[in-house]
Amino acid sequence: MRSVMIASALLVLMLGCVRFSGDAAAAVTRFEIASKVRYGSFKAGEYTRWDAIVVGELSPAAEAIPDLEKAPRNARGLVEYSTRVTLIAPADPARANGALLVDVPNRGRAISASLYNSPRRVPVPLGSLDEGTGFLQDNGYTIAVVYWELGHGVTLPSFTGPDGQPRSVEGAAFAIVRDAADFLSHASADSAGHGNPLAGTVKRSLALGYSQTGRFLKSFLLRGFNSTEGRRVFAGMHILGAAAGQIVLRSITGPASGAGAIPTFDEPEMRGVNEEPLALGDLVKEANARADGMPRMVFVNTTTDYFSLRASLARSGGTGAQDKPFPENLRAYDIAGASHALISGPSACNYPYAILDWHPVMRATLLALDRWVAADTPPPASELMPLREAAQDSMALRAPAHLPLAVIRVPILDRDGNATGGVRLPDMVAPLGTHAAQNPPLSPLCSLAAGYLQFAKTRNERVAANDARPSLAERYINRNDYVNRIRAAARALEDRGLLLAEDAAVMVQAAGADTALKR
Repeated sequence: MRSVMIASALLVLMLGCVRFSGDAAAAVTRFEIASKVRYGSFKAGEYTRWDAIVVGELSPAAEAIPDLEKAPRNARGLVEYSTRVTLIAPADPARANGALLVDVPNRGRAISASLYNSPRRVPVPLGSLDEGTGFLQDNGYTIAVVYWELGHGVTLPSFTGPDGQPRSVEGAAFAIVRDAADFLSHASADSAGHGNPLAGTVKRSLALGYSQTGRFLKSFLLRGFNSTEGRRVFAGMHILGAAAGQIVLRSITGPASGAGAIPTFDEPEMRGVNEEPLALGDLVKEANARADGMPRMVFVNTTTDYFSLRASLARSGGTGAQDKPFPENLRAYDIAGASHALISGPSACNYPYAILDWHPVMRATLLALDRWVAADTPPPASELMPLREAAQDSMALRAPAHLPLAVIRVPILDRDGNATGGVRLPDMVAPLGTHAAQNPPLSPLCSLAAGYLQFAKTRNERVAANDARPSLAERYINRNDYVNRIRAAARALEDRGLLLAEDAAVMVQAAGADTALKR
């Protein structure tokens, strides 16, 4: 387990990172395609996958990147970097929908296919670019996976420290994502004449972040990197599970990134993640004061994010228990009963891993965000879970000592142990068990995977198990009754714009095939 950071050094680092980056003198100098292969056939036609290397330059004089000035410079007085980029795009540019979705990988793992293309109960693994359901491709999206994290496909600027050891300037990652996205959106070719495969096809750019890289995108905004050469880089951001955190990218010896650790139940005092501004409203206000062109943003949170990742602080900030208002450019949706991570296989925790499939909400809210950006059509209103103060609840990650006035709050649970309010998928409206229960021993894996506790089938079974939750036989007349409740819940969520018709059909079909209830 990583040791606790020294607070004074961290504060110096944070202050050094927060300066406005401005219109940096930076450029992608080479875009070299390493391979080009057919990806698959979808409603939007054939898709192609390109794997490429991006080489770029950064100006230490123009960038707010700590230690960049210590790195060696080329003949133009600039600092060089290189990184991997993977593109997945329609072979016929006319079939693209005009949206470039920039996938910011989590710990070196691409996230877009997992978050949007996962079939029900069969998640596409993080890091995989498998087709899955093909949702992104059916809807004409172009995907760019831009690697940024030390040890995962990027060669960062580096320098020799006073101890003689090389140090990588991981803060350059913000500029790398910025410049790669800007090049793909606006350039026709690099300075050597290598063509941009997406030239002329991108009308709007959206960024995708999950957990670690949701925090990356919040820090990206806060530090002024969403603007370059007078242009806004991302018009929209879709962020899952970023809770109330930021990210600290500092110069490190490696070989692994310094951006992977988070506060845990074993190490709640870790600095650098839960730092002000914590409330989303405060973050947007501060970021807007530093740079023009704030994006429209959709945040999605899970039940687990509140218990294990202090997500309530994104609503209240580091003082008190009162929600602060969201700005007009932001929507937030809490998925009741959802776990931060969906893990398959035998559980390493006290309970089986959580199973609620939250991918349908990600699909619906992506399309809502895209309509908001492209056509100025507002998405559904934010839907949040009601909260209670966690106080001494051992199942909730407590506030760190450096936030003495912070109040951790967690979702209010019903008699079954299920979270109330928020976006309620049909599996929560007509449940077969308790979803997203905290899952001892609350290791990093168990605290994020959460648990699923099935209901007993009959009253006699639950009494024998000393289970106070009503059994399936006490809840539903028969399978038809259960399926009808699922169907009604799906229709209601679809009417609110938070579920797609195709996902609603899958849910009803799954309910009809479930054997937990008799006909």
